[in-house]
Amino acid sequence: MNVPVWLWFATIGGLVAIILADLFLVDHKPHTVTIREATRWVLFYVGLAVLFGIGLWVFAGGTFAGEFFAGYITEYSLSVDNLFVFVVIMAAFNVPSEHQHRVLLVGIVIALIMRGIFIAIGAAAISAFSWVFYIFAVILVVTAVNLARQGTDHDEGEPAPVRLLRRYLPVTEKFHGTKLFARIDGRRMVTPMLMVMLAIGFTDLLFALDSIPAIFGLTQEPYLVFTANAFA
Repeated sequence: MNVPVWLWFATIGGLVAIILADLFLVDHKPHTVTIREATRWVLFYVGLAVLFGIGLWVFAGGTFAGEFFAGYITEYSLSVDNLFVFVVIMAAFNVPSEHQHRVLLVGIVIALIMRGIFIAIGAAAISAFSWVFYIFAVILVVTAVNLARQGTDHDEGEPAPVRLLRRYLPVTEKFHGTKLFARIDGRRMVTPMLMVMLAIGFTDLLFALDSIPAIFGLTQEPYLVFTANAFA
């Protein structure tokens, strides 16, 4: 699949525009997201993914469209488990309900950027060394074994990078709206808002260690791997 540079920029620009619109429409007046509102957003994003897949079928053919939908459904299925962990993290940080949407969206943006780097490295490795697939297979097997042993229990602790930051950065005890930093008694401090965003971003990055190898088993096209991850 020959993807021109301009299409990469157009795709990333479109995703950025959608995320900014989501952030503005929901968070310009912070509120608790209702089930009805959440359902509308889910249908909107699923609809975008379907339209994107149809566009691939029209301009690139049924094979690539099929690979995209297979990757998207796989990533979307895996994201359900991520969601439960995100709920646990936000509960552990006591994130106010009216700010949970912002935390989740920014955390996913952080993860998507890091996943993009992972995808680029993975695609380059597969292109240069075909045996990388065996490493991916081992990762998936180890992940499956760990899940079978742990069942549905999840570690509610903070990711190691977040714990490390907490050791060296002064963190306020309470949230200060959506501010990432606050000045307390003349001292500039980090708020829990930044910490929980980083926690979700790093946690989602760990989930990428099994989801990205899984989708590379369905398609080796970096563009399809990235877009399937982004839409999911």
